[in-house]
Amino acid sequence: MRGFQALFVYAILLLSSTSQAEETKPVVYLGFDGEFGVEQSTSAQAIERGILIALDEINRAGGVLGGRPLQLVTKDNRSVTARGVKNLKEFAQTPDLVAMFVGRFSPVVLEYVDLAHELNMIILDPWAAADAITQNGKKPNYIFRLSLRDGLAMPAMLKHALGKGAEQVGLLLPNTSWGRSNLASAEQYFRETSQPRPVGTEWYQWGDKQMIDKYQALRAAGAQAIAFVANDSEAVILCREMAALPPKQRLPIISHWGVTGGNFVNLVGADLAKIDFSVVQTFSFYKADPEMVQRVLAVSDRLFGLSRIEQIESPVGVGHAYDLTHLVARAIDLAGTTDRRAVRDALERITPYRGLVKTFERPFTPDNHDALGAEDVFMATYRLDGAIVPLPSGG
Repeated sequence: MRGFQALFVYAILLLSSTSQAEETKPVVYLGFDGEFGVEQSTSAQAIERGILIALDEINRAGGVLGGRPLQLVTKDNRSVTARGVKNLKEFAQTPDLVAMFVGRFSPVVLEYVDLAHELNMIILDPWAAADAITQNGKKPNYIFRLSLRDGLAMPAMLKHALGKGAEQVGLLLPNTSWGRSNLASAEQYFRETSQPRPVGTEWYQWGDKQMIDKYQALRAAGAQAIAFVANDSEAVILCREMAALPPKQRLPIISHWGVTGGNFVNLVGADLAKIDFSVVQTFSFYKADPEMVQRVLAVSDRLFGLSRIEQIESPVGVGHAYDLTHLVARAIDLAGTTDRRAVRDALERITPYRGLVKTFERPFTPDNHDALGAEDVFMATYRLDGAIVPLPSGG
């Protein structure tokens, strides 16, 4: 009997020690440097939600590396490059922090390229679209993007303008690296295609309080539509000013997707109904696999109380970040370590993955660190309730 009791006690102790060992398995970290402090912005919050939804799924399925949980560490750069550089350096010094997600603003992310490679820090880009972020000439390249890029956005925007009957188009661009990236893409398109024809480019500064003079200059030059590269704050100004014009002076606005990263619809209000406004996109819950959508919304409801598509702000941030998180988790397991060099190599070797955005046959290769292509780009528009809905092809 004593032998049985001793065996029973030993079994309890063994189970207890095993449970404690499982509970104390070291955490694997992911960082996120986002623009949380930007007023009216919703992009950083959307990216964070996408990451957290994926982490919940991954950890409930056993984590990575044989049971280690994944955990997110978030820092706010307030869209200030110096803050972001400080955050990047701190993340690079954090043990077992494998990669850093970045946010919406290309001018900020472009400043990380050289430093990230000096520090061997993997950068995961679910939003910023400047071509040079991934097409940076670095070998090996530590930056991976699952997002739109300007080389895909501008051709889609110009083709959409032509589909609306606009044979002449004006460009309204920010005087930033993002604006110059889009100008380069537009000029490449115009060299290869005869229509639509450009009538001119107008530049604005971030923080400008009026846009209408530049808009009217393009209209006077013969523009029949405007290709507009902007974030939500600038788009609100232009739309309010256009709504005050006579209807015949309101040209179609074909917008880059920075506008979807903030509280655009609520700020424009009823004026939006007066304008023909479309926006380029690469992800929509309305186009995604219904089974995947329901799975993601169920976790979103449990974590954030958001259970309907219409409640999801900045949906591209959620979708892209969700898939990027699952991809980096697969790369960690494929590498068998948290060593960033090994995980970077593994990201280029990931095999097919059924994601929320789409099914990826091979998301990254040594020669291509952009997971999305021209076939993933489409045009959408806003409903007055704020939902971003895909337009029919050619619509």
